[in-house]
Amino acid sequence: MIWLASLFALVAFVYASVGFGGGSTYTALLALWGVDYRLIPVIALVCNIIVVTGGSIRFARAGLVSWRQVLPLLLVSAPLAFAGGLVPLKQVVFLTILGCTLLASAIALFLQADKMTPRTVPKPFLLALSGGVGLLAGLSGIGGGIFMAPVLHLIRWAEPRRIAAFASLYILINSAAGLLGQILKSGAQSLAEPALQYGLLLGAVLVGGQLGSLFGMRYLSPRLLRVLTAILVGYAALRLLWQAHGPF
Repeated sequence: MIWLASLFALVAFVYASVGFGGGSTYTALLALWGVDYRLIPVIALVCNIIVVTGGSIRFARAGLVSWRQVLPLLLVSAPLAFAGGLVPLKQVVFLTILGCTLLASAIALFLQADKMTPRTVPKPFLLALSGGVGLLAGLSGIGGGIFMAPVLHLIRWAEPRRIAAFASLYILINSAAGLLGQILKSGAQSLAEPALQYGLLLGAVLVGGQLGSLFGMRYLSPRLLRVLTAILVGYAALRLLWQAHGPF
């Protein structure tokens, strides 16, 4: 458990430094570690909430969140994240959804541009994108920001700092909605005792996330972190797909 907690702290540090929660990698690590797949979304979503709460508050205080722009997207994604959390899934289906989500996230991270000029994006497209990612987030037990943010970069929705601010808030809201769905699906009592066994992981991401948020990008370039994250996420995705279906 110490090794797993150390990995969680490292993931939280790296992801918090770029405004993410790390849910996609937490779920991959838990699945590869052999944790009961029914507990994985709950643990990962709680870790997400711990990591991104501070960042979301700081972004909002810095005036980087345009509530008029982001509220419609959150109002679409949150109910679908909640609904996704309610859906019972077999292990092979869960691992497949998670693996495909992570693989798509890795590709999007590789394609993300370093510099861009914001442009106008049709609102119906943004709402559909937000809702689809929200549903996927609820099903797979992630906040969705690691996929949403690279897509927003690709379509040049806003400047990078505002996208990071939105991604942090998006992860927080969707993680809370998805967690509620997961708890209602399985029952709080059936999840509480097993989940407490992994309480050390929550402390690890609290420390790692705070350090990552404070250090930010002071010492490591955003591009290097993004590429390393994409490689790790892509590797985890392939491992999960292999675990679910065997060799292709």
